Amino acid sequence: MSASNKTLLKPNFFSLFTAITKARLTISVMFSTLAGYALGVDVWNASTFKTLLLLSIGGYCMVGASNVFNQIIEKNLDALMDRTKNRPLPAGLISKQNAFILAIILTALGLSILYAVNPKTALFGAISIFMYVSLYTPLKTLSPLSVFVGAFPGAIPYMLGWVAATGTFGIEAGTLFIIQFFWQFPHFWAIGWFLFDDYKKAGFYMLPTGKRDKKTALQIILYTIWTILASIVPVFGITGKFQISIQTAVLIFALGLWMLFFSFKLYNKMDAIAARKLMLVSVSYITLLQIIYVIDKFI
Repeated sequence: MSASNKTLLKPNFFSLFTAITKARLTISVMFSTLAGYALGVDVWNASTFKTLLLLSIGGYCMVGASNVFNQIIEKNLDALMDRTKNRPLPAGLISKQNAFILAIILTALGLSILYAVNPKTALFGAISIFMYVSLYTPLKTLSPLSVFVGAFPGAIPYMLGWVAATGTFGIEAGTLFIIQFFWQFPHFWAIGWFLFDDYKKAGFYMLPTGKRDKKTALQIILYTIWTILASIVPVFGITGKFQISIQTAVLIFALGLWMLFFSFKLYNKMDAIAARKLMLVSVSYITLLQIIYVIDKFI
C-alpha cells in the first residue's frame, strides 16, 4: 500500500487539505514561480523577502484551488482510474459542497494576496485558474488538444515569478513562458503514454494522435528539440534583462541532449517503461534548468 493511501485511511484536516490541493504537484509548480521571481529580482532585502512569502502563499492558494475545482469536476471520472480512485472526493472523505467552499476560499485568498504583490500578478493568476478549470479540464474527455490548451496555464507560473518581481510583462517573462510551454508537451505526453490504459478508463485521450504510435513519439522528439532551443535563446542577448552565460548555455544544451536521448529511446522502444523514464528525466530537466538559471544570475 502506498504512503498516500495510508494517509487517506486516517483522514484529518491536514491530510485532506494536502490531498485535495495536490500538495506535491502544487509545491513543484510553486518552485518554478519562485525560480522566476529570483530571476527577476535585482536586490534582495526585507521587501523582496516579504514579496517572496506573499507569492508563495498566494501561489499555493491559486494552484491548490485549481486542483480542487478540477477534482470536483472529475469526481466520477477519478473513481474509474486506479491512480485517482482514492482521492478525497471519489473516496467519500469530503463532500462536493465542502470541496467547493474550500476552492472558493482558496481562490479569493489567493487572488487577494497576489493582488497585494501587484495587480498584474493577480491577473495572470486569475487567467491561469480560469484556463485550467474552464478550458483544460473539460477538454480532457473531448480532444487531445486539451494538452495544448493546458500548456498555457501550466506555463504561467514560471513567468508569474518574473512579473511578481518586476511588475512588468515583457520579453523576459515571455521567454520563461515559452520555455515551460514547450517543455510540457514531451512531459505530459510521456505521462499520457505510460498511463494510457488508466486514462482510457475515464475517457481521457491525452496523446496527440490518441494512440501510442510512432507519430506521437515523433512529436515528443520535435517538442523536446523546441524546448532545448527555447532554453538556450537567452545566451544570444535578445531576451532583454534575462540573459545567460555561454557556459550555462552549454550546460543547458547538454541537459537537453539528455532529455532528447530518452525521447528517441521512447521512439525506438515504444513502451510504458521508456515513457516513464522520459517523464522522470523531463522533471529533472526543468528543475535543474531553473536552478542553473538562478545560479548563473548570481555568480
